[in-house]
Amino acid sequence: MIMTYTVNGFMLIDAPHSALNNAGNDSSERTENVVRVKAIRKGKKVYPYVSGQALRYWWRATLEEKFNWNISPIEREKKIAFTSANPIEYDDDDVFGYMRALKKADGGTVTRLSVLKNSPLVSVAGQIPTEDFGVMARHEGDPVPYEHEFYSTILKGIFSLDLDNIGVFYKSEKTGYKNMYPELETIAEKNGAENIGGKWVMPAEVRTKRAKDVLNALPYLAGGAKQTSHLTDVSPKLLILAGIDGGNHLFMNLVREEKGEALVDIEALEEVISDYSDILLTDIYIGRRKGFMEELDPALKTLTGKYTANSRKVVYGSINEIVDSFVQTIPGLMR
Repeated sequence: MIMTYTVNGFMLIDAPHSALNNAGNDSSERTENVVRVKAIRKGKKVYPYVSGQALRYWWRATLEEKFNWNISPIEREKKIAFTSANPIEYDDDDVFGYMRALKKADGGTVTRLSVLKNSPLVSVAGQIPTEDFGVMARHEGDPVPYEHEFYSTILKGIFSLDLDNIGVFYKSEKTGYKNMYPELETIAEKNGAENIGGKWVMPAEVRTKRAKDVLNALPYLAGGAKQTSHLTDVSPKLLILAGIDGGNHLFMNLVREEKGEALVDIEALEEVISDYSDILLTDIYIGRRKGFMEELDPALKTLTGKYTANSRKVVYGSINEIVDSFVQTIPGLMR
């Protein structure tokens, strides 16, 4: 069985005074205008989170604004909405996937699995969100009270990018792999895609650029709710990247809660490097923003010297430095 070449990514986001993704109004509360943050509850502990959909929205918007991606227009019909389902001309339809119900004569329902998969961003430590009370009083008459929640925490998330299938489109009847339809095949041919063994493959330079752009966007991620009064930089403050031969995620358990704080487990990272050295396709790239978790600096510097005799070493630097270095490995991982 041929495994898929993927990029594994792990990130921590600093949310020191934030309400990045909200659950809406809670009309049962005393003020009738209470906005709750999205949160997972485990026993008595509350873990605020940013939904996977919200993170993808930030990512897509960053790719459009910073990297000039051609974004697929959204159409609305009654209670459903869909994109153009055209991954040839629209970069995001390729990377983020789609589903669209066409008329049977036009090809029927087409779907595409996203080559970019990500988790929600979940608080490492349990929280008691702060309730902030305020009033709108710049008018005649009684003031209008309102409340909202916010928190101070570190959010963790993982993602993977399927390099084998970016810019590669199938015509199978299997759900997620019926990407093509007659009109799209014509568009593909006009745009330089080749029909190889029953699948359409975009030119190498297009595939490589899309993969690089997805990763290059990470230092510039922007978005989140309540930014007017809770301005938060949502770009990663700790980032780990590696190419692997396989689809599983190696970095999911590198951080844990200890005494109410987020703790990065260096021993767990070393175990991953040791246990999975046979499927690592690249070095392990670790980026950290200065001022964030400064206590990690000595240990991460030590790791860079520890594996110099191995085929795969640890590369450590700033977020931008390691992203710039890692994307240089992408052309060698495309096949």
